[in-house]
Amino acid sequence: MRPVFIVAICCLATFLYSSCGNSHQEERKATPASSVQPAESPSAQQPSQQADNRPVVVAFGDSLTQGVSGESYPAYLQGMLNQNGYRYRVENQGVSGDTTSDGLARIENVVAEKPALVILEFGGNDGLRGIPVEETKKNLDQMIGKLRAAKIPLALAGITLPPNYGPDYVKPFTAMYPELAKKYRLRFLPFLLIHVYDKPKLMQPDGIHPNEQGNKIVAQDVFELIRPMLKQEQASSKAS
Repeated sequence: MRPVFIVAICCLATFLYSSCGNSHQEERKATPASSVQPAESPSAQQPSQQADNRPVVVAFGDSLTQGVSGESYPAYLQGMLNQNGYRYRVENQGVSGDTTSDGLARIENVVAEKPALVILEFGGNDGLRGIPVEETKKNLDQMIGKLRAAKIPLALAGITLPPNYGPDYVKPFTAMYPELAKKYRLRFLPFLLIHVYDKPKLMQPDGIHPNEQGNKIVAQDVFELIRPMLKQEQASSKAS
């Protein structure tokens, strides 16, 4: 295992354990590395009645979803959807420090909103607090079950833990995401930060959260994950 992986993921452990509430915003560069920008407010994009009618994609998770206002992965995902002709409104329902128990307590609010799609990202705080894997998996299973019962499509984004938590804990923790994905036939990412966690230039100075450029890459990964689930909506939008 590469030393940089251990350093990066151990930093993730320390930060998430302290509830990830005070992430530092990185210095802005004069020239962005990507042309993808956060979407403007709905009122600035188009008439309010059109924005209100767009199907909703709920990004549901903890601080890795919440991010920094305007620079979170859901913000960049909105821009990518807009630029690629997908008429959806991305709603960021990430809450810093949330565990799967907190997510389960909030899931009925998501169901009531009747979104077109949910991107589910929870579990990191559970693992870093040593919550039994069985409990975490049960909570995730119940959240997925409630969304499926409401016929709401979803995609699953996983997280991993530092190796010092021991293989007896880390192995079943990591395995629960593909197991749940297989059980419910879900599209999923094994690790939300897979392409940025070990690259300092893509991380904020705290070494934990992706910076502006990093979140663009996370958003691209999520976009590719959910894109096949949006084709039918895209076609109907183009026809309208």
